[in-house]
Amino acid sequence: MKLIVVSAGLSSPSSTRLLADRLAAATLGHVDADLEVIELRELATEIGRHFVTGFPPARLAAALDAVAAADGLIAVTPVFAASYSGLFKSFFDLIDKDALTAKPVLLGATGGTARHSLVTEHALRPLFTYLRAVVLPTAVYVASEDWGEEGLEQRIARAGAELARAMAPAGGEAAPDVDTAVAPRSLTGAITSVEPVDGFAVVPFEQRLAALRVE
Repeated sequence: MKLIVVSAGLSSPSSTRLLADRLAAATLGHVDADLEVIELRELATEIGRHFVTGFPPARLAAALDAVAAADGLIAVTPVFAASYSGLFKSFFDLIDKDALTAKPVLLGATGGTARHSLVTEHALRPLFTYLRAVVLPTAVYVASEDWGEEGLEQRIARAGAELARAMAPAGGEAAPDVDTAVAPRSLTGAITSVEPVDGFAVVPFEQRLAALRVE
């Protein structure tokens, strides 16, 4: 199997590439696959030339072919103007309209503030849904203050396990469950950051309403 990582980071070193590498490592911990990383900043000139001439240079053609042939895809972009970067969008504009059909895709994004945390949902997910990819439930957004936080490792592990499970061949072994793959939930079904304990006291709804009455 082949796992392709597309990173749209512009600097070196890049937090976008760092996230991409960690998502790839989390995935490869559960599935045996060959890894190839595509750095879009190295293809920026070729991408522009393809738009002008209609013909991809050799390096870009190889990258497009690799994405089309992948068994799983990790796509990570920095956030610009509350959305994916222009370089990221330009690359996927050049992908054949059927190349990502039914392909499992793990989404990631990096930004300077947590206020952009929904970019994976309002920008990235619609893009790959339009391309008919199978977009995994867990997407990972990392703000500057998230690096080194304990919760980040759990999100990365959960996302990697999901992609590995989606890449498993039909009838083959699914990725093993990991403790971080499922976040604990409260009695109401809401995800919590605290492990549930035995013996929850269930308060009847009528009793809760009675407590709100004004004497």
